Amino acid sequence: MNKLVRMAAAILVGILLSVGILGCNTFRGVGKDLQRGGQAIENTAEKVQQQ
Repeated sequence: MNKLVRMAAAILVGILLSVGILGCNTFRGVGKDLQRGGQAIENTAEKVQQQ
């Protein structure tokens, strides 16, 4: 029983952390950074093709 309670608590903590992270503005910021990086790569590729 004790092992089951610990496992349930660990799962609950994991779920709560996941919800907190997904709702956080930090995730939104990471998405924007990745988008800017992709745009920079795309711009560079277009410049190379034009040469």
